[in-house]
Amino acid sequence: MNFLAHLYLSKRADDLMIGNFIGDAVKGNNFNNYSEGIAHGIIMHRSIDSYTDAHPVVHQSKMRLVPRYKKYAGVLVDVFYDHFLASNWNQYHQTPLLEFADKVYKLMQDNIQILPAKSREMLPYMIKYNWLFNYSKIEGIKRTLTGMANRTSFISNMEYATEELEYFYDDFQKEFEMFFADAIIQFRSY
Repeated sequence: MNFLAHLYLSKRADDLMIGNFIGDAVKGNNFNNYSEGIAHGIIMHRSIDSYTDAHPVVHQSKMRLVPRYKKYAGVLVDVFYDHFLASNWNQYHQTPLLEFADKVYKLMQDNIQILPAKSREMLPYMIKYNWLFNYSKIEGIKRTLTGMANRTSFISNMEYATEELEYFYDDFQKEFEMFFADAIIQFRSY
């Protein structure tokens, strides 16, 4: 899953949120360099990724994308699923998405000194383009995917993936709903 789902599953706990936010940027056992709460969030991030990658419904979503996007299909599903979470946010969270996003950005800015370099470098762009809120819009997803495509070392074609998102919209949404219901239960007591 992408940022929004990781942050949502953190249950509003600051340390878990920070750990989940930086999870991809912390390699190996470097989580030991962080406080216990943040380290727990990094480990949670890895558990969420493993759970997501092994889930049969996620596999079904990926298979729809593999012919055109190959190894990037999983990345696309992560972004698509964040779109469905964002666009249906009020069904999952009491705090409006815009307010939630602002709180996350403030939390990360307040803790900028402990974020890994990769996360510190990305954060200003995330805030400037309000990624978390703009995941709710197809245009926001297209902008995100275009940026990701520009940063890949191989031709990914990710900038065109909103075509599949729109064409198979109902299928992806149903799959997201099934998967996310399971994920909420799986990580409820984390």
